Parts: sequence; structure tokens; C-alpha cells
Amino acid sequence: PPIVISEFKSVVHSAPGWKLFGKVPPRENLQKTSKIIQQEYEARTGRTCKPPPQSSRRKNFEFEPLSTTALILEDRPSNLPAKSMEEALRHRQEYDEMVAEAKKREIKEAHKRKKIMKERFKQEENIASAMVIWINEILPNWEVIRVRELWWQGLPPSVRGKVWSLAVGNELNITPELYEIFLSRAKERWKSFSETSSENNTEGNAGVSVADREASLELIKLDISRTFPSLYIFQKGGPYHDVLHSILGAYTCYRPDVGYVQGMSFIAAVLILNLEEADAFIAFANLLNKPCQLAFFRVDHSMMLKYFATFEVFFEENLSKLFLHFKSYSLTPDIYLIDWIFTLYSKSLPLDLACRVWDVFCRDGEEFLFRTGLGILRLYEDILLQMDFIHIAQFLTKLPEDITSEKLFSCIAAIQMQNSTKKWTQVFSSVMKDIKEGDKNNSPALKS
Repeated sequence: PPIVISEFKSVVHSAPGWKLFGKVPPRENLQKTSKIIQQEYEARTGRTCKPPPQSSRRKNFEFEPLSTTALILEDRPSNLPAKSMEEALRHRQEYDEMVAEAKKREIKEAHKRKKIMKERFKQEENIASAMVIWINEILPNWEVIRVRELWWQGLPPSVRGKVWSLAVGNELNITPELYEIFLSRAKERWKSFSETSSENNTEGNAGVSVADREASLELIKLDISRTFPSLYIFQKGGPYHDVLHSILGAYTCYRPDVGYVQGMSFIAAVLILNLEEADAFIAFANLLNKPCQLAFFRVDHSMMLKYFATFEVFFEENLSKLFLHFKSYSLTPDIYLIDWIFTLYSKSLPLDLACRVWDVFCRDGEEFLFRTGLGILRLYEDILLQMDFIHIAQFLTKLPEDITSEKLFSCIAAIQMQNSTKKWTQVFSSVMKDIKEGDKNNSPALKS
């Protein structure tokens, strides 16, 4: 019947979907006045509607604008006062200004995207040309050719792992077969610990308790979940979770005197991203056997203090104003350096930038780790000078994510690792000598 069709149309046209997708009822409905609509409703239902009080607010609108554009440009519905000429012109002007501003933003963003793409394309070209040089000229003649300038610019990702392995070396003479042996031992321990945590293992290494080993294995499990969480590749179920777990577990069996220390997972993870499993373990074990890393991971306090003291010599030499600012708050290097050294900056810096730091670290050794630290302080010197102890510590613990390799390496290059004609190794040796003499003078035997 006609009345059913009319009701159906009324339901459809009042459905939220029509407004949501920008649909509007047919034009004929817009021309109806509220009085006509009320009369149709009364005829259809047999009910009479009392007019609402004049003071009450309208709850049902005959006209609903679809956008802010409509608010500005459309004429008002017939039941409202029409716009004056001045108001209509002002609305038109406001709309034109909005459109112009939107176009400006769009052009600015397009230029920005174009600039980023241009820089990325240039970077890719440089990487590609460098890769050819490394593969064809440098790697085949590794023993006789060392290109410092090309190395400073960063290694191409395709040759990075190979170069790191060659630079770190294998003084420990670890073979893939040896890795498999220690991995199988780690798996046996995992199995025994999962069966019972109270069981005593009599096959353990001398001087290392079962409880210590178990603690290491539990800490590994916990730390893996916190290693590069944004990548999702080292977390449980990720493609590199088991590989990282294997390398760290095998290392605790290979070096029970060191065990597992927080931060190792980040170093192993970076190596896994650039090397095959066995090669990553070999590089990992040799890297942690370097004097600086061994001092930190074995928590050798006296050696760590010597490194901090040497760092402060160059800190004062290069950034005297900031050095005095830190001193005024008694802010010592251990507060920020420990995390940087333990993870070789892989936790503190963006991954691609951390890899570039590793490139030069593999070339220059431990000195570059501390030079990078000074570079970071130089980069943010102006900001740090405005901060107090708490804010400096918080800032250096979590560095800004927008730090770029160009800016950081420019600051690192400006750091002079020379103090009164003495280089890093010479200053470090003299610091060690001074500390030893101080220990002798303070010994009980000399005092008596």
C-alpha cells in the first residue's frame, strides 16, 4: 500500500547511513515545511502533536551540513534568517584562506618528501658504489689494503658482517664445531633446569654454582624479550628468537667465569642481523674478550674507574664548559656511559646509526666508543647546559630518536682524542700508573 512505501522511504531517509556516507534525502523532501510534515504524520497515525514551547531548543534539524565547507558556503535553511551579504563574503574569504593554507601545507610536505627521497637515493647510490669497491678491491686484499676514509663513511650492509669478522678477528680460535659443542651443553642444562630447578649438576665448571648458571639462563630468557622489541624478530615466535637464545646460552657455557650480563643480548642481536649463526658466535666471543668489554662485563670496578678517568680527561679537553656543568652536579660518567658501553650503543641509538658506530669501532677499537660518547655530549651540549642532574641523567639514558648519522659523526669528527700530545692509549696508561701509585701510598704497610 502507498502508506507502507511512504513509511519505508521515511525510515530509509532517516537512517544514519545516509548522513554518514554523505547521502541526502531527495530534494522534494527538503522543500516540505515542518507544518506539512506534521500534518502528514497526524493523517498517517491518527495522533495529534502539541507544538513545543517557544523557549525549547530544536532537537530535529531539517538541514544538516555535511562538512565545514557546507557551513561556510551553503545558504541557511529556509526556517532560519538568511546570511547577510557581508557574512556571505566573509565566509567565502575564510574558505578561500583555508584552501590556500591547505595547498601550502601540501606543497611543503611534497617538497619534504622529495628531499627525503633524493637523500635516500643518493645514499643508496653511495652504498652501491662502495659495495663494489669493498667486494672487488678491499676484501680480496684485506691484509694489505685498509681504506680509512671509506670505512668512516659506513660499511655497505652486504659486506658489513664479513668486514666486522675480519676486523674483530678470532684470537680465541673458535670453530663452528666448538660452537656446536657448547650449544649442546647449553641445551642439556636448559633441559635439566626445566625438569627440576633444585637438582644439583655435578658436571658444572669449577667455581660456578648451579644457582648462578640457572640465574644466567633465566636472565637470558627475560632479556631476549626486551631486545629490539620494535623489530618483533627476537621475541618468542620471531625468526631470530631461538638463534639469539642459542648464542647467549652457548656463551654462558663457554665463559662461565663471565656468564650472562644484561646488555649482551643487544650485542649478539646486532651480530645475528649481519652474520650466520656460528660466525655471529665467534665474533661475539672474541668481541667480549677485548680488554674494555671484558672489564665491563666482568664488572671489574678498578678497571672501569680507569676507563672513566681517562674519558674525563678528554671530556674536559674537548667540552670544558659542559664538563664543569656536570661537575657542579657531581654527575659522573658511570651514570650514562655504562649503558652505552655495555650495549655498544645498540640500545641507545637507532639501529642503522649504531651499526655505523660499530663500523668505526671495529677499525679504531675501544677509543672510538668513548669518542662517540663525547660526540653525543657535543651534539646536545646546548640542551644539557640548561638541565639539572635529574634531567641530564634522564636525557642521556633515553636519547632523542631523531638523531641522524650526519650530525652525530660531524660532532664525533670534531672531538680531538689527544691531550697534551698524548693519545688515548698513553693517557689510559698514565691513569693506570697514577691509580697504582695512589693505591701504594694508601696501603696500610706504608702508613705504618
